[in-house]
Amino acid sequence: MSDHLKRLNAPGSWHISKKTSKFITKTAPGPHNANAMPIAIWLRDQMRFAANMKEVKQILTQKDVIINGKPCRNPSMGIGIFDIISIPRISKHYRILRDKNGRHKTIEIDAESARSRLAKVRNKTVVTGGKVQLNLRFGANVLAENKYNTGDSIVISLEPETRFQILDHFPFAVGNMAMVIGGKHSGKIARIVGIEKVPGSVPNRVILEDEKAKSRFETIDEYIYMVGREQPALAEWGIEE
Repeated sequence: MSDHLKRLNAPGSWHISKKTSKFITKTAPGPHNANAMPIAIWLRDQMRFAANMKEVKQILTQKDVIINGKPCRNPSMGIGIFDIISIPRISKHYRILRDKNGRHKTIEIDAESARSRLAKVRNKTVVTGGKVQLNLRFGANVLAENKYNTGDSIVISLEPETRFQILDHFPFAVGNMAMVIGGKHSGKIARIVGIEKVPGSVPNRVILEDEKAKSRFETIDEYIYMVGREQPALAEWGIEE
């Protein structure tokens, strides 16, 4: 199977030039999905930390790029929403978000903010010993108490001594704040005012209120990412655009 794809076929969320060369790095299987941006594309095409793939590989070989608390050495590893990328050599830290056009957006953050990340609970299972395992959207698994539900968001530590310890919890519930990460309302942050469960395989509908624009809109639960409780969490997790 090829490690490259044509630039013209690259996901629009990458927001890269389409005609500078014929091929581009393909995202490797792993965290997120096929729309995740390879770290090589982020370093070279988006952030301009490298001029070519040779420089990308040199940077990664030196373990200069830390993703969610662990060094990354695979140029094809995908990065996605709420991933934390740190480059200790230049004391820079970044969070990946989505803008209103559904494209990956890099936000520079401080060192304190880079010590934790927000993660959505995709589902949960019971493992050996009767313990509850939370399966997170970015591919990690966390053992936890049975008080977290599918659709909730948790804040987990990225520090080596307390890696994946749960620091905070934002329930998927009416009245709490959510970011939309897909569809025509991508990038918006609004308050959930209603959740309508739909029988069968059709996604549940979520009604949100944009308090700034004083308007309501609908999306599906798959596109919902909880970012706060009763109070807006724009300053920490969101973007204002």
